[in-house]
Amino acid sequence: MKILIVGPSWVGDMVMAQTLFQCLRQRHPQCEIDVLAPEWSRPILERMPEVRQALSFPLGHGVLELATRRRIGKSLAGQYDQAILLPNSLKSALVPFFAGIPKRTGWRGEFRYGLLNDVRTLDKERYPLMIERFMALAYEPGAELPKPYPRPSLQIDPASRDTALTKFDLALDRPVLALCPGAEFGESKRWPSEHYAKVAEAKIREGWQVWLFGSKNDHAVGEDIRSRLIPGLREESVNLSGATSLAEAIDLLSCADSVVSNDSGLMHVAAALNRPLVAVYGSTSPGFTPPLAEKVEIVRLGIECSPCFDRTCRFGHYNCLRQLAPQPVNEALERLQGAPVEVR
Repeated sequence: MKILIVGPSWVGDMVMAQTLFQCLRQRHPQCEIDVLAPEWSRPILERMPEVRQALSFPLGHGVLELATRRRIGKSLAGQYDQAILLPNSLKSALVPFFAGIPKRTGWRGEFRYGLLNDVRTLDKERYPLMIERFMALAYEPGAELPKPYPRPSLQIDPASRDTALTKFDLALDRPVLALCPGAEFGESKRWPSEHYAKVAEAKIREGWQVWLFGSKNDHAVGEDIRSRLIPGLREESVNLSGATSLAEAIDLLSCADSVVSNDSGLMHVAAALNRPLVAVYGSTSPGFTPPLAEKVEIVRLGIECSPCFDRTCRFGHYNCLRQLAPQPVNEALERLQGAPVEVR
């Protein structure tokens, strides 16, 4: 059985999609899974053993380009028995339709009748978690999802990891605290730099080193955090934001002994690498897309106006994050540490 997955457009969602791939492999051990997704997602998909190949989708998020979608669909004709669509958009249904894939599965959304022929109606109360909504598409409508739920698990090639360590002149002679202070979603997910700096200072004084991760958009935030460290401590931190590729970031995150992250794509990457993780929540809720790992501490204030799921604070105060002091995060790190974590 050959299955084409139309993948999501966000890092965290792509990581969580592995739960669907795992369910498909449980149901159909010999199935071959290809994922049609943006090129940036290739490093994630290449680290998922369930995926045969990543197919690069050249169009950006929200772009229609009907002729291009038809061309891609025609190029895939006759290759797949089923397509499963993770986005709920009409656009995402066009390529499988043009490919003539016999069974085209997805949740009802954006008038996709005709484009899909296995249309599911989502019961949000039955499937409150995003992974449940992904996993359910592997089974017949109404089927019970098997428990315990699978967890995303990215596989790291030691040689690739060592190459990244050498490239950035990083050593594992001391424990590594990884900080992920960015969030593509918006300011309402970003714990303040001064709080991250306090956490970094505490761990450096304990003999740790600090690596900061993120995209090029997060580089300035990383520099702000480092600037708040006094000379002598600042030199024990390195800002990798915008310097690494996503593949290198994944490999280097796998070296971390602990991670502190906003609710972001890198939070889900760290969880899928099974790193001890403190996840800081403000405007969003762990009730829909929690990090899925063995050692996770979720820290949030839960003030009256959160979660609001807004990109910017409607009141302008961002108190759900600003009033969340470093101490509970430091305490969560202490609870997680226990025995030293081996790099795998």
